Amino acid sequence: MTSIASVTLEVADPTAAHRFYTAFGVATQVRLRASEAPTSGFRGFAMSLTVSQPATVNAFVDAALDAGATPLKPASKSFWGYGGVVRAPDGTIWKVATSAKKDTGPDTGQIEKFVLLLGAADVTASKQFYVDHGLAVAKSFGRKYVEFAAGSGPVKLALYGRRALAKDLGVPDDGTGAHRLVLGSDAGSFVDPDGFAWEAAPVTATP
Repeated sequence: MTSIASVTLEVADPTAAHRFYTAFGVATQVRLRASEAPTSGFRGFAMSLTVSQPATVNAFVDAALDAGATPLKPASKSFWGYGGVVRAPDGTIWKVATSAKKDTGPDTGQIEKFVLLLGAADVTASKQFYVDHGLAVAKSFGRKYVEFAAGSGPVKLALYGRRALAKDLGVPDDGTGAHRLVLGSDAGSFVDPDGFAWEAAPVTATP
């Protein structure tokens, strides 16, 4: 089964981005690569951190804002739980959420799941593309949402409709230019139907 080995963000200033992601607390979850590829508006993806409770959501969101992130959706309760959305200085959108609506203790500082959310023009077609490339479907809700099993890798992949993902993140869905995102996996190099690039990378099993 195909697994995601790494997520590389292409940024204009890797040194500044590294400082931000260290302060945010996710420096070990992403790789950084210098790029001046033109990009504007919504890049069609977001990073999602699933944590245990609201206190941990608040800690991650506050750390991101203190380090220079822009708030897109303030951390708050919702039908599904509690969460917030920020945009990093390099332009990457991050969502931090929990299914819990009340704290059961102090902030743990722990990330339970690291999920990459890709916005697809056609969720069904992209789902089949990834199944053909060895990913296993864990959850599927028709043309709206698909979640793939993480396998032995540290990152889960999920597909939304592009417009629905942008709405969930609180941004317009228009955007042009590079995604500035490269995924590493044991499935080799390819480009998906929405232009997201994958490269060959060995998968290190999560503890």
